[in-house]
Amino acid sequence: MTRFFAAIFLICLALTATAEDVTTYTLDNGMDVVVIEDRRAPVVVHMVWYKVGSADEPEGQSGVAHFLEHLMFKGTDMLAPGEFSQVVAANGGSDNAFTSFDYTGYFQRVAADRLDLMMQMEANRMTNLALTPEDIITERRVVLEERAQVTDSNPGALAREQLMAAQYQNHRYGVPIIGWQHEVAQLDMPELTAFYERHYAPNNAVLIVAGDVDPQDVLALARAHYGPIPANADLPARARPSEPPQRAERRITYVDPRVSQPYLVRSYLAPHRQSGAQEDAAALVYLAELLGGSPFTSELGRALQFDAQTAIYTNASYGGMSLDATTFSFVILPSEGVSLAGAEAAMDDVITAFMNNDIDPARMDAIRTQLRASEIYALDDAQSLARRYGTALTTGLTVADVQAWPDTLQSVTPAQIKDVAARVFDRNSAVTGWIVAAQEDAR
Repeated sequence: MTRFFAAIFLICLALTATAEDVTTYTLDNGMDVVVIEDRRAPVVVHMVWYKVGSADEPEGQSGVAHFLEHLMFKGTDMLAPGEFSQVVAANGGSDNAFTSFDYTGYFQRVAADRLDLMMQMEANRMTNLALTPEDIITERRVVLEERAQVTDSNPGALAREQLMAAQYQNHRYGVPIIGWQHEVAQLDMPELTAFYERHYAPNNAVLIVAGDVDPQDVLALARAHYGPIPANADLPARARPSEPPQRAERRITYVDPRVSQPYLVRSYLAPHRQSGAQEDAAALVYLAELLGGSPFTSELGRALQFDAQTAIYTNASYGGMSLDATTFSFVILPSEGVSLAGAEAAMDDVITAFMNNDIDPARMDAIRTQLRASEIYALDDAQSLARRYGTALTTGLTVADVQAWPDTLQSVTPAQIKDVAARVFDRNSAVTGWIVAAQEDAR
């Protein structure tokens, strides 16, 4: 009966769903343009994504990508410091930016008839950023304070830095996006301007416009504002240090008196979504849900939180959107009186049992329904759609990959899940961390 209603729900969703209407272009200077039409409201999201993130930084200059993101809101040859955001707000819109390991993005959400102005300003700061020594000093202080508040004051964030550094010993994913404090403190005008001039160019950027727009009108505006910007003929190849084979499990114990509840984390190296071959990533999405999704239905939740009551929280997660190999992770918070060693052993028992038993068909159907629903509901948010395409196109995927993803998710089989799980769950490619308030808690 459960599977019957799930099937009916899927049919209803399929009947009401309409795939996004996407048009793509490439300007003569190499800038990619993606237009996503959504006529339901007179609003537009305008985004420029650069194919550069913290993992592309020169060695010894950690944090330069994020630092530059801050500086992009300073002055240009036509805008005073802070004027960019002021103009956006004065036109009833909002704007912001973000930096990840693999990309840096800038966006504005405004009335559709303000798109011309947004393009004019964004194109201007692509090549005409005008920095002063005072800008560097002021914003360096801001970035260091951000690190102090977000990372240094948070034992969980500090522990994650150590875990990532242990997982990636050569690849730049092991270096925090915000940067190491001592390296950020040394960043100055030469490093920042060199990074800007090297990477901020139309042939290293993707323009995403989503909302109440006509694709031909967007193309005309893009040609007018971005088209005259010359490509960077010296744009470097996106080459990163590769991670050597991991041949033994790595373990760390992170001790910080601010830790309120001991917990354990284990992460495994895992494949990312790869263009034309997204099946492994799709199977890992199911694996995370089956093992550590809802505490009421997942293997870890039912076994550890309800049956044995050895944990107060369990989770499994997978983030497949990255340019290079990613991770599949577990988090377990033991119940009072349960040691970390006991909780880890119990987690391993659940994983072993999962690998030895068949996957419940009803759980597969339920997850398919949830994923189908989430993919359809995402069509209601133009900004979410813009981010979906921007993330994909800056991490090696194509528009076709994005549009194939929902069907790829629906076609996942139990055999695929078991196959990728057997390859990922290799303790020789794992990092296990115990996060405790005192050394005596590490037992």
